[in-house]
Amino acid sequence: MFAAPVPGRTPSAGLAFPPLVPGRVHRWGGAALVLVRRADLDRAASRSPLLTPAEREVLDGLPARRRAEWVAGRVLAKELVAGVTGERAGGVEILPCADGSPRLSVPGLRISLSHTAEHVAAATAPGPVGVDVCETSSAPAVLRAADHVLHPGERRLAGTDPERLAAAWALKEAAVKAVRRGLAGEAPRRVRILGLTPPLLDGGHRALVRTAGTAVVALVLVPPTAGTR
Repeated sequence: MFAAPVPGRTPSAGLAFPPLVPGRVHRWGGAALVLVRRADLDRAASRSPLLTPAEREVLDGLPARRRAEWVAGRVLAKELVAGVTGERAGGVEILPCADGSPRLSVPGLRISLSHTAEHVAAATAPGPVGVDVCETSSAPAVLRAADHVLHPGERRLAGTDPERLAAAWALKEAAVKAVRRGLAGEAPRRVRILGLTPPLLDGGHRALVRTAGTAVVALVLVPPTAGTR
């Protein structure tokens, strides 16, 4: 499913965030990240026998509107983990933890997933990892939620540019995923964005932001001592 891996690159002149080629595995900081267009992945997922019996049981309990994106995310993540480890994709199992975060059956690796109507992303790493995709078309929604999610300094960093607003949201979401918390309550405000270009977070969090068409994807790696469970 994937093209050849792309090594980490430094930002290119004139670009707010460097591009990520959809379908190519991007390796950075010990993590592997891939972003795929939903239209491409949905076609592959519809033919895929990769789900285990336990995963199919979870799928059967989901609302009909969520099933296609759930399958697409699992198929993408399984293919990514298989490419990283050499495991058979059909033997990789991803089930929800009690808090809803995905739990990977492969020892020594964590997994994170994200969906929009247009894209699906997956990331895997040996330690806590979070990935999030935000479409630039969601910038007005980010502005409406800014008082809850962003500190005043972070709002100034994001400004009104759709790509920067999407990046700020994706960074927050990826960071709280990595520590297995959600955007409800005070969790997002406990993660501070100190810079966007390049992305810089407090607390020892390491961050990457890339773009692909209308999508902005953020990857966050968190030290095990930073409140993860």
